[in-house]
Amino acid sequence: MRNLTVLLAIRKKLLHESPYFGKLNKRMMQKTLSTLSALLLFTNVWSQDWAIKAKATVPMAISNNAVTEGWVNGVPHVYTFGGIDSSKSASGITLNSFRYNTATDVWDTLADIPDTLGKIAMGASTVKNKIYIIGGYHVRANSSEVSSNKVHVFDPQSNSFLADASPLPVATDDHVQAVYNDSLIFVIGGWSNTGNIANVQIYDPKNDNWQVGSALPNTNSYLHFGASGTIVGNTIYYFGGARMGINFPITNTVRIGDINPNNPTQIAWRDTVLSPAIVGYRMAVTEAYGRVHWLGGSAKTYNYNGKAYSNGSGVEPLNRNLVMFTRNTLGFWPDSSFTIRYPMDLRGIAKTQANIRYIVGGMESGQKVSNKLLQLRHVEIFSEPEWAKDVGAHIYPNPAKGTFKISGKEHWSNVKLIDVNGTILKEWTNPELEKQFSISDFPEGLYLLRLTNSHESAMLKLRIGR
Repeated sequence: MRNLTVLLAIRKKLLHESPYFGKLNKRMMQKTLSTLSALLLFTNVWSQDWAIKAKATVPMAISNNAVTEGWVNGVPHVYTFGGIDSSKSASGITLNSFRYNTATDVWDTLADIPDTLGKIAMGASTVKNKIYIIGGYHVRANSSEVSSNKVHVFDPQSNSFLADASPLPVATDDHVQAVYNDSLIFVIGGWSNTGNIANVQIYDPKNDNWQVGSALPNTNSYLHFGASGTIVGNTIYYFGGARMGINFPITNTVRIGDINPNNPTQIAWRDTVLSPAIVGYRMAVTEAYGRVHWLGGSAKTYNYNGKAYSNGSGVEPLNRNLVMFTRNTLGFWPDSSFTIRYPMDLRGIAKTQANIRYIVGGMESGQKVSNKLLQLRHVEIFSEPEWAKDVGAHIYPNPAKGTFKISGKEHWSNVKLIDVNGTILKEWTNPELEKQFSISDFPEGLYLLRLTNSHESAMLKLRIGR
């Protein structure tokens, strides 16, 4: 089976140097967008967009496993189904299932997925607190690979598998799977036994039936396996994956599907081709505060053993957080400063709160299958993304030691100093512009400043120290 290029000239013109979600010159943005088919804002902004913490280890090392969330008596749980164990061999592909209690930090072992042979490359989605585990593929004893059409259903409240739902019309694996309005599950593309497919299959859990969505354009830029995507509002965003061709070349395309809310089977497809250096395969994906994040993954395509299709060498994970701003602009940046690193070989992420996600297992450096559970806490805990507001505020000096000042055209009624975990450390009310703000009590490091007044707000990056 199957460097980052930095546009410094554009960045200089469009980004004020100090804001976390910086000042954008709106007139220049409009002019630039009219001449570029896609605008990429590569910015080495505050890299700790997610604060990562290791929680209780998974009962077994597992990778290529389907992951989602569910609730038991109001308590959020994390669920993982199937995947491959530390042997990275066909015999290590499992039907094992586990759940994690976020309140007690304890794992439980569940019943096996009700199938005859272990599966990888499945997707798991939660709709109205029922979990639907869709597709995937088996590797038989003779090494042949068979895509699955099964839809397994798990009920978190009864802690049991229910009868299988109606099967996929076209078996698929390594597909994009995303929930629309907590009512429909979109199964987009993927691999079906012999090649990539253009099918968009839409499952309605309420009526247990499948509908046919507008197919993907039948081109190599759309057809994929191992891509990752989500739905924000009425728009599908999916990125990366492997194309058909020699050694399954990786893709650098974001595909966007505009869903007709009056008839969700009607999808208008378009795409955005990124720099050749911006690629991804088997990443986790999630939406947070108006932005789509692709986390981890790899820059090469590989088989289930973590070895590249191109030359059989081991593939290394990308320690990367790719971010797409869904308000008509793209902004991608790497995450490279964490002690805990993002893995690759991911088939889902659990969302238990607006600002909290969980990654289960995956492959670490050296193709080591992981038993880690990573909790990701988003540092921007505010309800509205404010990166694009023309606020005209500036911190100086930055880095600061002992004190800093704020200059600009606005009076800010409130200024908050916030750490990486979203904790408010200090607050100033009705400060004056050019006034000195004391930060002598805080250690060196990166922080956020939240500035607000009666009509707008800003998030600025502040480094304390040299």
